[in-house]
Amino acid sequence: MEAFTTHTGRAVPLRRSNVDTDQIIPAHWLKKVTRDGFEDGLFEAWRKDPEFVLNRPERRGASVLVAGPDFGTGSSREHAVWALQNYGFKAVVSSRFADIFRGNSLKNGLLTVVLPQETVDALWELTEADPAVEVTVDLVARQVRAGSITADFDLDENARWRLLEGLDDIGLTLRHEPDIAAFEAGRPSFKPSTAQI
Repeated sequence: MEAFTTHTGRAVPLRRSNVDTDQIIPAHWLKKVTRDGFEDGLFEAWRKDPEFVLNRPERRGASVLVAGPDFGTGSSREHAVWALQNYGFKAVVSSRFADIFRGNSLKNGLLTVVLPQETVDALWELTEADPAVEVTVDLVARQVRAGSITADFDLDENARWRLLEGLDDIGLTLRHEPDIAAFEAGRPSFKPSTAQI
């Protein structure tokens, strides 16, 4: 997993609340067995509308999504996080996330930032008035900065450390690879063991 320290990019103001994971990535996209290639399915139904915010030319290449409250509700599909990442989003800002979606995001390296709704409103107004304005999401300082807006945010210390170090569950396990190998070497040969492929 790529480490996350600070990211600066243009934003997409998504003025919708209660966005569930089926709206983020419809179920028919879940047949893939890899975690790549979901960007075309991101908000698939809404992207059929040429006026949908993601279809606007000034939003191309934006990497921070500023969403409405209750983002990521519904099913626990991890594909929703992958679709956002595959599209190019590095961080999502909202006043409230669904717990499972937020957990999936943080474990996959997508920073989800909770800010008060009035701050989200201010970010919407700022980025709608000037689509070129850049938003900085600073995990080291725990701040979101854009224009005259500076907002502090909280994040669970373990999740923050994992993001800063770029460690997913596999990465954490591999930090103990010598201990695992020593344990396996000391096990009786008649017991099951892990085999290197």
